[in-house]
Amino acid sequence: MALPRVPKAGGVRASAGQSAGMPVVSSESVLALKRRARRIHRALADKYPYAHAELDFRNPFELLVATVLSAQTTDVTVNQVTKVLFSRYPDARSLAEADPVELETILKPTGFFRAKSRNVISLCTRLVDDFNGVVPGRLEELVTLPGVGRKTANVVLANAFGIPGISVDTHFARLAKRFGWTQSEDPVQIEQDVAALFERKDWTMLSHRVIFHGRRVCHARKPACGACPVATWCPSYGLGETDPGKAAKLLKYELSPGSEALLEQLLKESHRAAEIRMESQKRST
Repeated sequence: MALPRVPKAGGVRASAGQSAGMPVVSSESVLALKRRARRIHRALADKYPYAHAELDFRNPFELLVATVLSAQTTDVTVNQVTKVLFSRYPDARSLAEADPVELETILKPTGFFRAKSRNVISLCTRLVDDFNGVVPGRLEELVTLPGVGRKTANVVLANAFGIPGISVDTHFARLAKRFGWTQSEDPVQIEQDVAALFERKDWTMLSHRVIFHGRRVCHARKPACGACPVATWCPSYGLGETDPGKAAKLLKYELSPGSEALLEQLLKESHRAAEIRMESQKRST
């Protein structure tokens, strides 16, 4: 199997001594960068037609709280915790009045549970006092809430209100730099740099697909370059394992060896991706 080639227009290939997190400096024109970025996005769309928000929620309030709780932990853990949390505290008012000790016990699996408990109570108190318990649908208002930054606000707006947005989490920031879409470390600047490369209508699904790719293939420490669907257009190709066989063993979740049945189901029933994922997680616990 031939290894992917990196076109000269795509920027410089990473050197052997380059850090896996270091952005690649590119000399390509803005037009060439935009074309390459959109080719990467099309390839990711083909690879992950089932990409979706991996936090489980039924309304804007649940997504807002779940996103706040997702800091420094996994979405799987948050989904397990919020199932219990929202059965006990279904709305902002009940959470604002929650017993701190009881709330800490529920949130303990997410880590930093004391701070998260205080933050959630403060957040819900503000929702009740200033917004009658209803999550606002404007970024300018969301970012005034305790513990809610621009990333969290964009997640909520994009996935609960249908307002296009780019969600710059650690995975998105890492891949945006590896793809040469930005040279910045600042999440707001990364968001602006990437937004300039894509049509607004694509921002939300771009976020999902890039984050999916970062979790499954383009890992922080050792990306699976030899099994990457966008290697041809990636200036950072070579930062990780380039041997296709070895790279395949680094893949995670539904792409990992032995998960072929799950992947086939996701591809066939992309519209049920969230439900299928939840069923799979239940079987594995």
